[in-house]
Amino acid sequence: MKNMIYKSKKGDLDLSKITRLYPAVVVDLHGEIAEMSLEWEELYGEKVKLLSYILVFDFTQLGEDVKNRTVLEFETKEELIDTMSEVSQFF
Repeated sequence: MKNMIYKSKKGDLDLSKITRLYPAVVVDLHGEIAEMSLEWEELYGEKVKLLSYILVFDFTQLGEDVKNRTVLEFETKEELIDTMSEVSQFF
């Protein structure tokens, strides 16, 4: 079986246990901090303050109440894309 361990800056992540993986942006929406999709940011990003780019590794199993996720944060979209490219090598 292929090794599915991604070595991130927050530690080793077992990608074989992932339920969702998605990129997003963190924005300041008039004083409220929110995660939005990259597509949303492309459409409306000039109307809000962009705080960071993130890649969310969600390990929460169906029916679990407690979220089990790791979020990697990036200052630039390029850093996010580079990491997404690294992670995609596992799939």
